Amino acid sequence: MSDKKSSGKGRTRNFASVVYPESAPENYEEILAGTHIPSFISPLHTDKNPDGKEKKEHRHVVIMFDSVKTEEQAKEIFDLIGGVGLERITTLRGYARYLCHLDDPDPNKNQYFPEDVICLNGADYIGIIGLAIDKYKAIFEMVDFCEENDIDSYRELFIYARIHRNDWARVLCDSGTYVIKEYLKSKSWERERHIERSQRTPYSMQKVDPETGEIIDYKENEDV
Repeated sequence: MSDKKSSGKGRTRNFASVVYPESAPENYEEILAGTHIPSFISPLHTDKNPDGKEKKEHRHVVIMFDSVKTEEQAKEIFDLIGGVGLERITTLRGYARYLCHLDDPDPNKNQYFPEDVICLNGADYIGIIGLAIDKYKAIFEMVDFCEENDIDSYRELFIYARIHRNDWARVLCDSGTYVIKEYLKSKSWERERHIERSQRTPYSMQKVDPETGEIIDYKENEDV
């Protein structure tokens, strides 16, 4: 992380700390919710040190004030839940993405699911971490899901996304519906016309004879 612990007295809106569940109050989540401060609690991190040894299980906690606060004011909140250390956050989106190691190439740091982040007091995790590349990734994942599960109903996909994949549901609500509907419509069109799957191979894997219109598979005709 580029955000480092600071001993400065500057004021900012967003702060982070680390909570070790074994030493924090059992109801620390309830205590944090009782502060009415929008907050994120990361999934339980089970990472390794560079030497391969397991780190103590921990969660990262982010609190987001409506106005700037001092480190002392933030520490008062973290002390309530047994937070260890204090970090001033300079880039909220970057730090929020770090809660799930979304952009971290370190093999010692596991990747976690965004839907496992606990959001308190109106905090919107998916809204904060959202990037255009995440939208495209979600669309590609939905297409793969529909192919693997033979889904051609937009309703079926949307209900599944609403229950199991909040990130997919948001993309469908915001801007991804047109692409997915066109994909499912084409899929149904091909099914209705009994076009065999072998004839629906991606174009990058096909070569068409310009005289006969016959599809030539590169794999079977590598010398063509």
